[in-house]
Amino acid sequence: MMKEPFGGLILNVAFRMLVPFTIVYGVYVLCLGEFSPGGGFQAGALLAVGVLLARLILGFDTKFNVLGKTSVVLAGVGTFLYAFTGWLTLFGGADYFLNYDYMPIVLEPKHEMHAMGIFLIEIGVAICVMMTIINLLDAIVKRGEDDGSVE
Repeated sequence: MMKEPFGGLILNVAFRMLVPFTIVYGVYVLCLGEFSPGGGFQAGALLAVGVLLARLILGFDTKFNVLGKTSVVLAGVGTFLYAFTGWLTLFGGADYFLNYDYMPIVLEPKHEMHAMGIFLIEIGVAICVMMTIINLLDAIVKRGEDDGSVE
């Protein structure tokens, strides 16, 4: 299904306008998620949409593609980043997991450590969500191809 390009002239023009905007907006939502609505989950979903649109319109050999085992490994890296941030706070002397006041990063004023902890968490969530969405849709497409229902 997604191995061959789907687009024509209109879809290629729409792709060139829509996908870069989607990816930039995903990064924007990630960076400002602690101060405004949004965050890691929404950013990950937007970034996944950018990759999947590239696959659908340009075909499977696009530059925006993340394949098989790489996407599974990156989903694990995102989860590890989330957990590692919590462990950093525990190693810094916190009484409980994700107490950002005990980040072992020295930043002044103190609330900057809290913001850095939240940002690290959101990066991990965004990576994990993006790769999980890509993995889910890859599994759906593969199952459809295995059943013979997709030609």
